[in-house]
Amino acid sequence: MAITKIQSESLNLADTYDFTGTVTGAGGVNTPAFFAHSASTQSGVSDNTFTKATLGTVVFDTDSAFSSSKFTVPTGEDGKYCFFFKINSAGSTDYQKTGYSVLYKNGSNLGNIYETILFQESGVFNMDRIGIHGSIILDLSAGDYIELYGKADVNSGNVNFYHSFLGGYKIIE
Repeated sequence: MAITKIQSESLNLADTYDFTGTVTGAGGVNTPAFFAHSASTQSGVSDNTFTKATLGTVVFDTDSAFSSSKFTVPTGEDGKYCFFFKINSAGSTDYQKTGYSVLYKNGSNLGNIYETILFQESGVFNMDRIGIHGSIILDLSAGDYIELYGKADVNSGNVNFYHSFLGGYKIIE
């Protein structure tokens, strides 16, 4: 790296500097990264049953790791990942009493530690179109996969999911 001019009190940013070496330990990219959302209303979801969200629109996917509404960690990309997610839910014919959004890892519910829940106290009020969102950081290995699931308990009928999304990226360590 050659510096053509140094002033005693500071570098003169108006000057031109010729950097010919390699800078290490700086920067980085947060990839793999993706963002996908529902293309339309997901109707007819069974009442009070965890159901996988259908995410039919992929906005971006840097490593082609998102397919069939799930993100799979590519080979060689082990590490910590940040995920953010949301499901809007509503009863198809009646109000709902509870709503959940949760991530599944390798086909299994991560449990209530990673679950976002909204519920009403008995008989206080009825809710409609609840947006339940969350975020989490997970340590993942190649081949691990993440999916978004939701559940709502309605007074009667089925549930609809609206405007669901799931996004994530690898954290630079």
